[in-house]
Amino acid sequence: MLASTGRRALRASVAAAVKPRTCPAPCAAAAPLSSMSDPKPRNYGEVATTVENRSSAKDALQKSCYFKIDFGISEEATVYEAVQRFAAYNIGALAVTNDDKKVIGIVSERDYVSKVALLGKASKSTPVKEIATMGANLVIASKSDTMQDCMAKMVARDIRHLPVVDEEKGQVVGMLSVKDLLKEVTREKEEILTKVTDFKLGRGGFFEHT
Repeated sequence: MLASTGRRALRASVAAAVKPRTCPAPCAAAAPLSSMSDPKPRNYGEVATTVENRSSAKDALQKSCYFKIDFGISEEATVYEAVQRFAAYNIGALAVTNDDKKVIGIVSERDYVSKVALLGKASKSTPVKEIATMGANLVIASKSDTMQDCMAKMVARDIRHLPVVDEEKGQVVGMLSVKDLLKEVTREKEEILTKVTDFKLGRGGFFEHT
């Protein structure tokens, strides 16, 4: 009996001597990260804008070596005159115009071969309007059309030449070929690749930090 009383007294004295553990006070808010280590994404603008949206038909025309050529020919002109223009300017198509100089069709080397030469017609007595593609079959582009617009029109109708027309006057301002579009796409792709490579290597300030 005396032994058990002594053990209870010992336990009570030990419990009184040991203070209960308390949770530590919450830590102070951590200092904000510096801008160099901020994990949030930064907006550096567009690193690579697609070619189709960056370039327009007007841009491609201005870079073409045929930019200053007059691509219009009257619907009343003869096929022979059109062929002379093809040979003189080394081009493959002309925009057919009416008396008001507005584009109403397109005539190409293919038209001459399939509709005149193969049929034995006389090119000097055949008017352009007889062999030109006109009406609902005519596909044109405006100066503000993007490269994507122009390529989509060419692919959809399986054509190689696309007359570019002034939206207000309806007059031809140039002619885009598949070659012109490929050159512009290649040039833009190379430009984007160069900028991205230089940015990765730390050369040049191409992108704006916002």
